[in-house]
Amino acid sequence: MGWQQIYDQFITGLQQTTWLEYVAVAFGIVSVLYSRKENTLVYPTGIINTVLYTWFCFSWWNLYAEGSLNFYYTIMSVYGWFVWTRKKDGKVMPITFNNKKDWLFSTGFFFLSWAILFVVLKNYTNSTVPWGDSFASAAAYTGMWQMARKKVENWIWWIITNLASIPLYFYKGAVFTSFQYIVFLVLAVMGLAEWKKKCKPVV
Repeated sequence: MGWQQIYDQFITGLQQTTWLEYVAVAFGIVSVLYSRKENTLVYPTGIINTVLYTWFCFSWWNLYAEGSLNFYYTIMSVYGWFVWTRKKDGKVMPITFNNKKDWLFSTGFFFLSWAILFVVLKNYTNSTVPWGDSFASAAAYTGMWQMARKKVENWIWWIITNLASIPLYFYKGAVFTSFQYIVFLVLAVMGLAEWKKKCKPVV
């Protein structure tokens, strides 16, 4: 696909974007901005985004892994909201780096999720992009779990997710959503830098 075709598809996609998708994208970007600032409003704004995208993925785009992912986001947002606001000894949970156990768990969780999602998509759905859909979703499953635990490395998983999601949604004709992931990618890089500054190393 040449640059002219990409540009034409981008313009056509913007023209076909519904107002509801614009709303979902706006709340998604606001949610990531709150996440960078370690603000609990990341969760209520994110829930609006994920509920809408659960519906979009299942009803519009046949992105089943991404649809299940957004449903998972919604559940984990409730959990993360609780964890972020809970106080222990008068203090909220601090930002920390992964230790070796965290790295082993998160990496294993990613590969297991990717394998299960791919098998399900390949054999039990009409997905045309089982590899891409399952990969992006598995990375995001991992990122959401790490974010709920306030791990710096959650941003690494979001960077991976965004890099995979940009071409995935563009291919499925969700051009404005694809553009959203470009914004998310920039914000994730900035978020990683900000959280590194705030964090205390763990062993």
